Amino acid sequence: MPDEKILLQPATLWDSLKKQTHHALECGALLSIPTEFEFVEQDGVKFLVRILSNLVRKDTAKKQQDKQTQSSGKEFNPFLPYEQDLFVADISETHVCILNKFNVVDYHLLIITRAFEEQESLLTLADFAAMWACLAGMDGLAFYNAGKNAGASQRHKHLQLVPLPLTPSGIKTPIEPLLAEAKFEGEIGTIPGLPFIHGFAKLNPEWLESPLTGAKATLEIYQNLLQAVGLGAIDGDRQSGAYNLLATREWMLIVPRSQEHFQSISVNSLGFAGAMLVRNASEMELLKHQTPMNILKNVAKKL
Repeated sequence: MPDEKILLQPATLWDSLKKQTHHALECGALLSIPTEFEFVEQDGVKFLVRILSNLVRKDTAKKQQDKQTQSSGKEFNPFLPYEQDLFVADISETHVCILNKFNVVDYHLLIITRAFEEQESLLTLADFAAMWACLAGMDGLAFYNAGKNAGASQRHKHLQLVPLPLTPSGIKTPIEPLLAEAKFEGEIGTIPGLPFIHGFAKLNPEWLESPLTGAKATLEIYQNLLQAVGLGAIDGDRQSGAYNLLATREWMLIVPRSQEHFQSISVNSLGFAGAMLVRNASEMELLKHQTPMNILKNVAKKL
């Protein structure tokens, strides 16, 4: 993918995102899920825990999707075609970005492949070029829920991007204090405060200047991280196990997964950034009793 095939002008992304969000809310295409939040502090991390206050619209849409799948005999794919009212920008010849229809975080973007690819397929040079093009336009946290056990709800390949900081406290991600303690052997690091298998690497913010340069370097780091956490064996372009991948302009973290849920609580990539989601007050009590880090430890691969 040569540089000229990046179609997105990063300087336009934020304005396009705000404009399309306003339009999608006005026309009813964007169905934001209201939340309340509180901080749950553990081991020097102030976990941001959101409580969903109304899941009726999302649950109704899921039932409609299931009904459509049963009647047509084909699995419903909301990204092919995507809703035009959710479209934000063309990124490249292979990727576009759209709004997350059921967003919990404001300005939550989905970076989707134009053609169908499996969510369990490995990330590619084109995926990382699209990611860097969007990061150049918005300081955010990109993440990939690689497989159902990692919290993926759709089979069509999509990365996600949410703006930083995740909390109004000023710190970019709740997990940030632990990242500062990373110990490195070569370019791959581990974080003493994370009690589960993971791999950590630094990224170079200068790669924002050229998404393709950033993509080439990031692809190599990604492949090394997969090897480091025992996910190096692949079958064609398919991953050998579920994992969560998180990336900012400065760093990348990979966490192999053993299961999607801890009891009734579902965990996706954002959980490993220190931002968790519960469906009701009883799940909030469960999270506090079990502690956020213990929940992450139970859904990740054990050390």
